[in-house]
Amino acid sequence: MFFIGAVATLVTVAPLLLHAKPFPTFMFGLSMLMGVGFLIAAAGVLRSIAAGRRQARAGR
Repeated sequence: MFFIGAVATLVTVAPLLLHAKPFPTFMFGLSMLMGVGFLIAAAGVLRSIAAGRRQARAGR
């Protein structure tokens, strides 16, 4: 999801740098997928940390 958002961000910014006609508004919405993908990844990392802590406590 992060990758799709990153590509959408590059596609959205490219016309601004190339002085071309901007893309439709929905492309800006697709750019938000980059943040959503980052949040999903961060949630996975936090879940992994919590599982590791639970496993360490059970092992004592």
